[in-house]
Amino acid sequence: MSDLKVEGFKASDILVALNDVFAAYSDEEKKAQLKKTNGIFELHVKNDAGAEATWTIDLKTLGAVHKGAGTAKPNVTIMLSDETFEQLALGKLDGQKAFMTGKLKTKGNIMFATKLDGVLKASRAKAKL
Repeated sequence: MSDLKVEGFKASDILVALNDVFAAYSDEEKKAQLKKTNGIFELHVKNDAGAEATWTIDLKTLGAVHKGAGTAKPNVTIMLSDETFEQLALGKLDGQKAFMTGKLKTKGNIMFATKLDGVLKASRAKAKL
């Protein structure tokens, strides 16, 4: 069982798969992804029970996902529900539409937040979501 897993969150399964994709990247693929994204996402996900969990996707230095807030300041903090994150990851919901309808809130660089869609889309096929 991965240390990224949080009971009661579908997002944790998706983030474990995303981290596995990052871990499987060759050095060249990882460098390209870090150069392309060059930033840190902090996700605050709330499930149906009202519990909240935090994960950090570091695509600035590590190319990895970890549970909890990062040690470095994130470029953007994204607050959303577990279901909204799942819909984003599966490609059933567009990040901009989620933001415009209030399903997703951000703190920090909102333009950087748009890169999360690209990261999820690039990883979707490899993670078999």
